[in-house]
Amino acid sequence: MKSFIRFCVTLPVIIAVVAILWLSTTDPQEATPPTDALNQDGQSVVIPEQRFSGEQTAPSKLVGESSAATIPEALPSSLTGTSVPGGWARTDRLGNLMPTPHLRQMFEYFLSALGEESLEQLVARIESALVVLEEPARSQALATLGAYLDYKLAVSELEQTYGDVTGLDPDEMRRRMTEIHALRRTWLDAATAEAFFADDEAVDRFQMEKRRVARDETLTAEEKVAALRKAESSLPGPLREARKETRQFTEYEQVRQQLADDPRTLHAWRQEAFGVEAADRLAQLEKEQQVWDQRWQGYSVERDRLMSSGLAAKEREEALDRLRASHFNETERIRAEALDSIR
Repeated sequence: MKSFIRFCVTLPVIIAVVAILWLSTTDPQEATPPTDALNQDGQSVVIPEQRFSGEQTAPSKLVGESSAATIPEALPSSLTGTSVPGGWARTDRLGNLMPTPHLRQMFEYFLSALGEESLEQLVARIESALVVLEEPARSQALATLGAYLDYKLAVSELEQTYGDVTGLDPDEMRRRMTEIHALRRTWLDAATAEAFFADDEAVDRFQMEKRRVARDETLTAEEKVAALRKAESSLPGPLREARKETRQFTEYEQVRQQLADDPRTLHAWRQEAFGVEAADRLAQLEKEQQVWDQRWQGYSVERDRLMSSGLAAKEREEALDRLRASHFNETERIRAEALDSIR
């Protein structure tokens, strides 16, 4: 619980400091997907012509059938209070769709609610969002959506063949990664695959290199550090900055514990590491967290007493809601309920 609360302290600053920018300006091209692709080592990875097993229906068949699906007026509960990601409706001067990471984010925004609504309904919601595009971009976006849905099904089938990935050896992990990368270029044109997955794949390659370096017993500790720095240099700039900031905050957490009894020295360290503005913000967040910790401790004692009171489930939940309301404001109650759920 303490580590979770410390995470809540640093998260707002991490978000404020780290912004990963996604850029893409290439036009999509209609193309027949290849039946094989090359992995990072130049070896051929075969993708079977039979793309779906058994009687599986391609989900792309749902695209263009939005009139047949009844869409509830209210958003799925998991999306309530959120907004559709923006920046995806980009076209070139000829009106062609420009594939961007934002377009994939918009697809995934709706698809994340699968289970709350049917796939047919969620596809219909995406189609409703796409009406802001004019032709030919709208038709191109619909085609991209269909291809993306089929890709996700193909990946799901591939994952089933591997089972629990935690038990895979390094070679199997590399083969799995390579096959997934190849599937993306089987179902999506090159420009769209690059726009949707370039950063993900850069991270995949970096993680594989990290594992290789860690296993290489011929390298000294210094050589391993140098190899990891070289591998990290191949990451896109925003991702390198994100890793740098993560290391800074990991170091900060260690220093904060060491200097807990020396606030002046800690504040000076903050200013040197993060700058005056971020340091002041961190200090303020920590003060707020201390106040929260005190209130949370008092609430927790009363909550534990209530949970062991023997009340029926419905009565206990109602009493718990009243208890939260007596300790926290509306926003804080949401946080308290989330913390209770993982208790």
